[in-house]
Amino acid sequence: MVALESARVLLSGSSGLLGTALSASLKTRGFDVTRLVRGRVSSEDQIYWDPMRPPNPDSLSGFDAIIHLAGETVVGRWTAAKKAKIRDSRVTSTRNLVQALTTIPNRPRVFITASAIGYYGDRADEPLNEMSSSGAGFLADVCREWEAAAKPAAAAGIRVVQLRTGVVLSREGGALRKMLLPFRMGVGGKVGSGRQWMSWIHIQDWVGAVQHILKNDLLQGPVNMVAPKPVTNAEFTKTLASVLRRPAIFPVPAFAAKLAFGEMAEDVLLASQRVEPARLVTSGYPFQYSELEKALVAVLKA
Repeated sequence: MVALESARVLLSGSSGLLGTALSASLKTRGFDVTRLVRGRVSSEDQIYWDPMRPPNPDSLSGFDAIIHLAGETVVGRWTAAKKAKIRDSRVTSTRNLVQALTTIPNRPRVFITASAIGYYGDRADEPLNEMSSSGAGFLADVCREWEAAAKPAAAAGIRVVQLRTGVVLSREGGALRKMLLPFRMGVGGKVGSGRQWMSWIHIQDWVGAVQHILKNDLLQGPVNMVAPKPVTNAEFTKTLASVLRRPAIFPVPAFAAKLAFGEMAEDVLLASQRVEPARLVTSGYPFQYSELEKALVAVLKA
């Protein structure tokens, strides 16, 4: 267990949507948070690193936990260069961090690294939990490599957790923020058939689940960071439109999504992933938001 009072946490990706929310919450709960940054170091709570090179092992020493969230956004057309950035920013950076931290005598008790439910690929209506096999596609390939890059840390005796995150609901960024403008204008709608499953989580639950993982030594390996009740894309868009009191009558045909985003549309927008948070539930994490409507209301009124 990582104690809440004065525990030292090293965090990468601290400027992103999840890192910003997590860092702020950890600090309010008594954690001492140091951030890995790629730019100029401007304060004592920052350490410079180049994700494409192993960091100085001494810079990783003395932390109770290392949380690695950095990664190139998957949004955008997946050119060869874009796909290389997506993979390297996750796989290579994780490998470099692990290579360094396994050489130090004063190792962290836990290494938590981001992953994604893209690990499962497009699985139609199949219920998926942490024991389910990996799927096919670019994101599934990246997630397998990403998670494998952390395994040497486990072999060195460090508790390793991979956060398989779904669609995070937040006004500050992510998929929901991109959806709000068209839906508020009354031109939102389902994507493709709308039958594909969306596994979502309120950002407060995501942050709460990470803190739960920090405190629970029994949690290791992949953990699905999703709410207990996934919905179809059609249900998601209908609920969002209802909360915003707008119609949702302008669907985006599958061919149009593919035309606009290419391979990303197939792996992200049209893929179906009905994911269950089995390990969070069995370990006793108390979800604040299990129902989509309540989660959306809370996000949009925040």
